[in-house]
Parts: sequence; C-alpha cells; structure tokens
Amino acid sequence: MYNTDINSLLLRWYNKNKRSLPWRDIHDPYKIWLSEVMLQQTQVNTVIPYYNKWIVKYPTLSSVAKTQIDDLLKLWEGLGYYSRCRNFFQACQIIMNEYGGIIPSTFTEFKSLPGVGPYIAGAVMSIAFNIPKPAIDGNINRIMFRYLGLKNQTKHNKTRVHSILSTFISLHPGDIIQALMDIGSSICKPNSVSCNQCPLSISCKGFLNGSPLLYPNYKNKKSLPVKNIIAGLVQHNGKMFITKRKDDGALGGLWELPMILVKDYNDHSLFKKFLKDKYNLNLKINNKIGNIIHSFSHYKMNIEIFNCEIINTRIQKSSINNISKWISRKEIVNYAFHKANHKLFDLLEKNNV
Repeated sequence: MYNTDINSLLLRWYNKNKRSLPWRDIHDPYKIWLSEVMLQQTQVNTVIPYYNKWIVKYPTLSSVAKTQIDDLLKLWEGLGYYSRCRNFFQACQIIMNEYGGIIPSTFTEFKSLPGVGPYIAGAVMSIAFNIPKPAIDGNINRIMFRYLGLKNQTKHNKTRVHSILSTFISLHPGDIIQALMDIGSSICKPNSVSCNQCPLSISCKGFLNGSPLLYPNYKNKKSLPVKNIIAGLVQHNGKMFITKRKDDGALGGLWELPMILVKDYNDHSLFKKFLKDKYNLNLKINNKIGNIIHSFSHYKMNIEIFNCEIINTRIQKSSINNISKWISRKEIVNYAFHKANHKLFDLLEKNNV
C-alpha cells in the first residue's frame, strides 16, 4: 500500500475519532509546546487540569518569562519531572531575549532550546507549523514497530521507523502525528490491541502475522533502587522548618522537610551534623513519628521521620540564602513540595503531630 493511501486512511480516522483536548484545533505554538512538555511521561487525563490552570494564569509565553520559577513550580506541583518546568521557563526566557518573543519555526533552532529534544521539536514543528518532522514517542514507536513487523529496537530499525514515518506525514503532518498518538493511547496499547478498529491494520505486519503484541521486544524492567532517608520535623514557636533543594536534579527547586540520605537509620549523627553545618541548628532527635515509601520514576524513597527538639539558645528566623524557611502549617499551600513530602505531611496529620 502506498504511503499516500496510509496518509488518507489516518486522516479520515482522525477526523472521525480524534479526542477533544484543550490544546487541539489550535495553532498557537506556545500552547502546543506546553502541552507536549506536560505530556512527557504523563497521562493525558492527568495533564488536562494542569494545562488548563496554567493557561489561565500564564496565557502567553511572555507571561511565563516574566514570572518567578517558584511560582511555576507551585503550579506544576504534583505533575512530576520538575526539570520539564525549569527547562520550559528557561526556554521561554531565551525566546524573549534572543528571538523577540517569537518561537523559532525551524527544527534546529527550536531543538536547541533547553528541554527540547527530537520528539518535542518534531511534534511542535508538525502540529503548530505544519512542517513535516517525525515525532516519535513511546506510542508512535510501538505502532511503527508493529506496523513494520520489527522486533528488535536496533539503531537500524529505529532509522527505518523514522524514514517510513517521514513518508506518512508528508501531507497534513500535524493531524497524522496526532492520529498516531490517539491510536497508540486507545487502540494499539502496550498490552492490548483492537486491530479491527485500527486504520493501519490493512497493511500492518504485526496484525497480518497474527501476533501484534510480540512487537517490539521490550527489556525487562529492573527493580527500582531504594534510597533510605532520615527526615526531621523541626518546630519552634508554632512554625516548622523547611529547606529548598538545589535547582538541579529531578526534584530541583522544590521544598521539603529537612532530610538526608543515610545507610543506617539508627545513625542520627549524620542528620544532626547536616542541620548544624548547613543551617546552624543544634538538634536532639526524639521519637520516630513513622515512615513512608514513595516511588519516583527511577528510584524509591523510604523515609523515616523523627520529632526533633532544638537546643539552640537563639533561632535564626530569617531564611538562609532563600534555601530555608520557618513556616506555619497554613503556609504549606504557598510552597511547592514533592509528592513524597506531601505523604510526610499526611503522616503528621494522621498522627496528630
């Protein structure tokens, strides 16, 4: 079957079955780009409310560039992969400063921005600018490997997928890319298929071979490594002590109760030294309040939290270089905390601490 015929089949299917999404049927590259950033490693239903709230508060690229990263992280709170937010903020600032506020419409320039890889660059070029550039995420990769009957995810096979997809999107690239996204989320799923509903089944080798789920081969997932962490509830005059993580890393820029990675939960000396050296707080560690376990994408946190008693004679009430604060419980909503820390807050509430 000629790829122009595939293009027509996909286009007809999309026009009839496309999902109603808040970033669909618009040509604003800022909004399309934002949606693609949020959708990385995140399900559509999770993204929609975050996207809607973001657009209400930051309707334009310039409004993002003019705000503070802490405000953006608070709005992003709970969506995860916070480097996406930091990179998006940096990229918006670069566009305002170096491109006069106009998002670059060339693949190479756009891809040079922080956080913009081949997939996002291809998606934005195709959807927002109608420039045919392949955008291959997990869904589209799976569809193409099944369509071509490819099992091994070798460099050669990935190059072939890229080449064939390029011919699929030669016409109406934005609609074709979004059609494949929708097929991957509703029809050609990782562990189930509905080939009778798929416009590609007429020439899909995986379907014609009778075993589409065999394509492609996936590596067995390794168990997540566990990080053992001690956290402390440090209180004084009705306020709790919180600290801010460095800007790098998956949780960069977020707030949390003071915590530190340990090998032995019974060795409290390292935690006490950390609070003394970095924040000039002398502590006595009292009773264990409890523990929580939280899984991130690449590791698990196993956190034991302890009640801590300050034995300083003087408390520094102001923040230290904006990396620590004393806040009331009511002020928690004003700061962006990672999900593991919210579990700690829930634990404190459950135990009436």
